[in-house]
Amino acid sequence: MKFKAIFFLFIFFAFLSVSQGDTTGYLSFEYIKGQDKSEVHQGTFKNAQLGIIFSGVIAKGVDYTAEARTKEAKIEIEQAWIKLKSSEAFSLSIGLYLVPFGRYNQSNRPHQTMLINPPFNVEEMYPSCWKDLGILMEGKFSSVFYSAYLGNGLAEKENLEKAQQFEDNNKDKAKGGRIGLSLSQELTVAYSYYKGKYDEMNSRNLTIQGADLAWITEGLLILCEYSKARLENPEPYSSGKAEGYFVQVSFDMGKLRPVFSYQCLKYKDSFHGIGFIEPLYPGGGISEDKSRWSLGLVYFPSPRLLFKIEYDFNREKDFELKNDTFFAQVALSF
Repeated sequence: MKFKAIFFLFIFFAFLSVSQGDTTGYLSFEYIKGQDKSEVHQGTFKNAQLGIIFSGVIAKGVDYTAEARTKEAKIEIEQAWIKLKSSEAFSLSIGLYLVPFGRYNQSNRPHQTMLINPPFNVEEMYPSCWKDLGILMEGKFSSVFYSAYLGNGLAEKENLEKAQQFEDNNKDKAKGGRIGLSLSQELTVAYSYYKGKYDEMNSRNLTIQGADLAWITEGLLILCEYSKARLENPEPYSSGKAEGYFVQVSFDMGKLRPVFSYQCLKYKDSFHGIGFIEPLYPGGGISEDKSRWSLGLVYFPSPRLLFKIEYDFNREKDFELKNDTFFAQVALSF
């Protein structure tokens, strides 16, 4: 299915929502100021976003969702699918869906996150707002929940962050899913898996695995997410590898929520990197070993309005970066 077809499907969903469905949305903008060696050392207002979500019921057991988001003056379609649902244990969605890898990717909107800047492994080990075209099965029975999908998959680019595609670049279809367990009302754990050929010659696999944990009580939220990727490279290059995780803790203090996070990432790949041109021209390689402490505060003057501030302390092994960064964000859902 081509992306143009999804665009017209989105317009169709929007028409349905205006006539008989529900429309919700969100918006946000940021101010960013970094140290001397950061890309924003002069300070700038940035990342204005507006998202609109259309949803509704077409018939008994058939519903739809479509979401569009503006990013830096560009409009991107985040979701556009029709869902066939027989019970809580099984549903089938067809179209453009957010990939169920980890917890963060499906809850990445500004009003859904305590942090402003995405964690390293979320930001660099797969595309931002990772989505795919294909079919998605989901369900829940007892304390077990699951997702399984078949889609076009990721493409081979200079790094994993830029691997998003909407039209398959080879014959292979990517496969993956997420399975989790609600151990109690407060604690859930899950495992995610993705595998697919990512090169134009249909010969080399990209595999990404992940685990996530959420502990949510009335006054405390703890999120942890681990990711590990392996990229098969042509001879004589060794396989590329990436591994990272983040831990986030936030406290409920009425209208204030302090938030703390530690993140780290190791990413080594001798074949890809800046200058890579698919399928035969290698890049300059990727070699990252970095960590970050994030300290923030979120203020809720109302349940739908958030004011956030965050300071990121960035560190990289054997380098003096001097690129710590301050963020401020306003986020609204409606």
